[in-house]
Amino acid sequence: MITPAFELSQDPDFLTVKIRVPYAKASEFDIYFEGEDFKFYAKPYFLRLTLPGRIVEDGREKASYNTDEGIFTIQLPKEVPGQYFEGLDMLTSLLAPKKSRSAKPLVEEMAASAELSDENEEEFDWEMEQIPYEESTPALQHPYGFGNLRSGVFQRLQDELSDVIDIKDPDQTPAEERRRKRLAAEGAKFEPDHYLADFFEDEAIKHLLKYKPWWIDAHKKMTALQGESHQEHDNPPFVVFSEEEREQMRKFTNKSYLLDKRSRQHIYLGLIDILLAYCYEIRVNEGDKNVESSWNIRKLSATLCWLESFSSIHDVLVSFGRRVLCYPLYRHFELVTRAFSDTVMILHLGKAAVLKCLLDIHKIFMESDPAYILNDLFITDYCIWIQKVKSKKLAALCESLQKTTLSKSHMGLELEELEAAAVLVQEEEKALKAAGTVSKQQLLCSESETSDSEESSSTSSSETEGSDSDEQESSTSEDGEINSSQGVLQEERTAPLIDCNGLRQGADTSAMEVSDGKSKVPLQSPTPPGKLVEELEMQIRSAMRLSEQPEGLATAGCISQEQEENPVPEPDRFSEDAAGKGNFLEVSPKPNPLLFLCSTNEDED
Repeated sequence: MITPAFELSQDPDFLTVKIRVPYAKASEFDIYFEGEDFKFYAKPYFLRLTLPGRIVEDGREKASYNTDEGIFTIQLPKEVPGQYFEGLDMLTSLLAPKKSRSAKPLVEEMAASAELSDENEEEFDWEMEQIPYEESTPALQHPYGFGNLRSGVFQRLQDELSDVIDIKDPDQTPAEERRRKRLAAEGAKFEPDHYLADFFEDEAIKHLLKYKPWWIDAHKKMTALQGESHQEHDNPPFVVFSEEEREQMRKFTNKSYLLDKRSRQHIYLGLIDILLAYCYEIRVNEGDKNVESSWNIRKLSATLCWLESFSSIHDVLVSFGRRVLCYPLYRHFELVTRAFSDTVMILHLGKAAVLKCLLDIHKIFMESDPAYILNDLFITDYCIWIQKVKSKKLAALCESLQKTTLSKSHMGLELEELEAAAVLVQEEEKALKAAGTVSKQQLLCSESETSDSEESSSTSSSETEGSDSDEQESSTSEDGEINSSQGVLQEERTAPLIDCNGLRQGADTSAMEVSDGKSKVPLQSPTPPGKLVEELEMQIRSAMRLSEQPEGLATAGCISQEQEENPVPEPDRFSEDAAGKGNFLEVSPKPNPLLFLCSTNEDED
């Protein structure tokens, strides 16, 4: 028999069942329904459902068949009009037979069979061979998997072990040692440089945080409708399964799980851990699947990668946060908190949203070799189990998760200290760069000033050369006369420098000693060239007047003596061209022309 594709929907009065049976004979079908049981048969298809509510046969039932699409549509009246049937999209649980609520063992000894007659009992052989009893200690194997119901699996799969989980020899490793080894591996894997790089250069992270997966819109719609109607049962379904997902659910074999309270706690906490890893994978790849999707999910979930059994929601969040900061490409704490809020939304949407995520994980693992082993250990059982979970249980789990807080200090990786140190280093680098920029600007300014002075010097030298050539042309006149002032300056340029005391001064003297001998003052004056020309012209004229009078020597000597006692920076020598403009003749230090004139007048006398 073939189980056909089917779909259930409801309104306040009817339950509608749509069954797709292509190539079936419409004239040969049979329908049976009573209470919670529904059966449909059309060769070669057979469908048996256990409904979440009771239906009744009262003459209002209807059935129709679309020959083009091959779909039977059956409307069944509800026994209690207005009753809401929960879990109509949980196809695997609907396919299961009505479960027995008895706690009796499946195999038990009947009373009649225990009363055997002595006549039919065979004679006991007292001479049978006996074997001495030896106490054997079987190898202790620690359980793992869904509800810790499996053990010994990885003894048969040693080749695939390293590609699926991180722990070695899980059958011989207790839960506490697994946790200790996991924490040590995470601490060794954490890279501060990678974390700080994502912390400061977070453009790609901000882009990923803006992505909106399908559950965000569904959660907004559900919140808006609940705020308007305040009636949860009247809301339309916000999670719709595709035909591929429905086919996945039909292929699952329904089974029941005998779980104690501790095992159920491990299952709920493991579910949170798996959903956190799945939310991270969907966000960083923006909903697309790639070859790393399987690795991301199983690597970020300690339940899948280390066969971890958690004891609290806070431990789950800390484990997930540490693994996000140690293993994947993007290691940012904002991605941890966003996956946390996404998981809360999924749980708030109900078990349909949780089942849709688990079916997607199942598909990812099925297409990745050898990750399919994790489907056998965890995901398939989760897909079957979640369909039977009561909605109020998931609502309580969602509320507890929402109340749990998570911060960087809980990671145990000194993230806040690392960030503070990195910020200090960054501020120091900025200060050094700013200081370097200021010094560079100062250097550029000094270079520009130097270049300006060099340009002015070159300009003045060129003007000096031009003035020299002009002087030579003007000094040689037709009658051979030479300008007296230019002749004096020409002699002063070539003649040795003699002061009033008869001392000889070299032409390369760069500074003039002050009378007290303690300091030296440069002879070059910073005064403008125009003023220097006027001062020099006045000194020459006064010297010429003094040279004509004999008694002027004493006056000149007194003036020179006063200048020696109070030295002032000497101006550069200038000459006047035909236009009367002052030009540099020499930039080297020069003596006072009055001293030279005094000495020349004495020689003439």
